[in-house]
Amino acid sequence: MHFAFHIWIGNCMANRVILVVGTPCVGKTSVARLLASRLSALYVNLTELAVNENLVSGVDEERGSAVVDEVRMQRKISGIIENAGKDVVVDGHYAASVVPKRFVTCAFVLRRDPVELRGFMEKAGFSGRKLWENLAAEILDVCLFEAVKAYGIAKVCELNVTGKSVECVVREILDVIDGRVKCRIGVVDWLGKLESEGLLDDYLRI
Repeated sequence: MHFAFHIWIGNCMANRVILVVGTPCVGKTSVARLLASRLSALYVNLTELAVNENLVSGVDEERGSAVVDEVRMQRKISGIIENAGKDVVVDGHYAASVVPKRFVTCAFVLRRDPVELRGFMEKAGFSGRKLWENLAAEILDVCLFEAVKAYGIAKVCELNVTGKSVECVVREILDVIDGRVKCRIGVVDWLGKLESEGLLDDYLRI
């Protein structure tokens, strides 16, 4: 599929809003920062925004993570996009829950092989329930489903980033944005891969 990479609000052409989403530790932040630099776009990290703007409603002690007030976050991110005056790249695994469809040009869902992803997660300090829940989210395509549900298939592009450099992933995104490459979803099947390798029970533990 190809994308029309501009949207119209009233009689004016709006700037592009590109989401980089995916399970924690797939590489969203590194990719989104470089992509924003290449596009001379405004970079918005939802985790940083939540903390800096006091949009956190509590803390999930069991998972060791902040609980974001999604209603207030949606209002905040909408205001940022409307006043940006340039392209916007949004980085965050829950972006599909807070960035309204009317603004979104495309959501790129980054996917990483759970075997490789587990190593990144453990290196980042993930353990216990937090580790297994996030691995399960990757195996079961949770971020992909959420993006498609929020924005529709026509605005979602799935990229397998396993073993790839940040530069390589950004080139792939730019190829899609510039219309050189068609975008697809359904490019990975981690459930089937792990099952065929006899590893499913080692990675899907919830």
